[in-house]
Amino acid sequence: MKRKKDISQKAFFIILLVFVALGHFSSVLGQNYNTEPLRKLQMAELAIANLYVDKVDENKLVEEAIVRMLAQLDPHSTYSDAEEVKKMNEPLIGNFEGIGVQFNMVEDTLFVIQPVSKGPSEKVGILAGDRIVAVNDTAIAGVKMSTEEIMNRLRGPKGSKVNLTIVRRGIANTLVFTVTRDKIPIHSLDASYMVQPGIGYIRINRFGATTAEEFSKALKNLQKKGLKSLILDLQGNGGGYLNAAIDVANQFLEQKELIVYTEGRNAQRSEFFARGTGALKEGRLAVLVDGFSASASEIVTGALQDWDRGVVVGRRSFGKGLVQRPIDLPDGSMIRLTIARYYTPAGRCIQKPYKQDQNDMNGEKGFINYNKDLINRYNSGEMLSADSIHFPDSLKCKTKKLKRTVYGGGGIMPDYFVPIDTTKYTTYHQHLTAQGVILQTVMKFVDNNRKELLAKYKKFDDFNKKFEINEKLLSQMRELADKKNIKFDANQYDKSLPLLKIQLKALIARDLWDMNEYFQIMNSTNESMQKAVEILTSNEYEKILTPKE
Repeated sequence: MKRKKDISQKAFFIILLVFVALGHFSSVLGQNYNTEPLRKLQMAELAIANLYVDKVDENKLVEEAIVRMLAQLDPHSTYSDAEEVKKMNEPLIGNFEGIGVQFNMVEDTLFVIQPVSKGPSEKVGILAGDRIVAVNDTAIAGVKMSTEEIMNRLRGPKGSKVNLTIVRRGIANTLVFTVTRDKIPIHSLDASYMVQPGIGYIRINRFGATTAEEFSKALKNLQKKGLKSLILDLQGNGGGYLNAAIDVANQFLEQKELIVYTEGRNAQRSEFFARGTGALKEGRLAVLVDGFSASASEIVTGALQDWDRGVVVGRRSFGKGLVQRPIDLPDGSMIRLTIARYYTPAGRCIQKPYKQDQNDMNGEKGFINYNKDLINRYNSGEMLSADSIHFPDSLKCKTKKLKRTVYGGGGIMPDYFVPIDTTKYTTYHQHLTAQGVILQTVMKFVDNNRKELLAKYKKFDDFNKKFEINEKLLSQMRELADKKNIKFDANQYDKSLPLLKIQLKALIARDLWDMNEYFQIMNSTNESMQKAVEILTSNEYEKILTPKE
């Protein structure tokens, strides 16, 4: 009897604490959470924790319950544990604390591509091409250590010190450097340069805390170089902070022009307007998008298209227009709960349709087709022809100024469609990429020839104009592929050769200079990029942006 009484008292005490906590939580969200479903859920957890025959991991039970609940809602309501939250926020916050190097793993060795300019590693003398083989006397080379584990050893609080053992080409003995960790900036702009007189280019890889500042600075620098028209590259940009997207869109729109609004069942309509303080409210503009341009990228693109501010070039964007509210939990974990939808100024919902499908593997429902949407687009022929895309009339909207027809309910459809060139992407090329052959070929080449290359090509422009990928380097790449048991296919090799040459040259430029130079080379064969230049320099721009009856 006493044992049962103790359990009963314990259970009552736990329930009391739970409802005190829930009372605090409900006051934060402004809702009454003392509901029958919640009491039922809590009693089930308490019963398992206190009465189940074996000991259970309550934290794991609760986490799995949260994950399963969110899985019933939509594809973007998610749960993240404390460690995942920290990693997820780093790219958006704009910095992390570490040693400050760009690196790649080559044959179980950390190969330094470039030390971050003015970063802690550069200050102590670590150079591009160095190999980090040990961290604080613990070997990281040749021991099959995961990249994540290596990163964890290199990162640490600002001001902390770490000893790095370095192997440097031409030096017989290993070198040891003591690096004092510091804040390392993470840039959200990959590249900004003048494509040709009057036309500038800026590529944004994500919308983070520093994006607006980076973009404004890049835009001013290009305007000093004579920028009149701009190509804004959002290809592959998966989104980020809403405020960053609003700040970028503001650069192009007039005061009080609506950028985006959100609305949900329990979320009142919120509108976000341009301030009219932008630096490029006039001049031609082309925005590049593809199937991986999502969320914040679509907000910017949709706003500019709806106000007829520029021409959208490429392929249909992803279609992610659900608004998540982060709900921080006491242990540092977080729920991202969908509370509203994004709408463009013309009233288009960006979000593509989603519904749960039957999972044949275990009989459970999930968003299988939603997650395979890009593959389905490819298989349906959408990537090759805009004619295969059909929107119902119910999704039809008109742009704000020119009354052009645009559609909602599935991403942003470009004004000018550019099909993907599938001929150069062969199975042989896929294997070379997947097994790191292209990257490793470049690493070894630059490692052996860095001084000679920098002496011969003192400026990137000289390198871009004169350097060519020769047969010797291609032969080394094929030999490395043979060692990795990648079967050579002459026909596929010939088809992919133009792409292989441009990738090799771009990666060499990246290792000698930076990402800015990498994209200058890669963009020379990017079909969407080339079409954007053509549109900006011809009367095709006016033809696309013509008032429609």
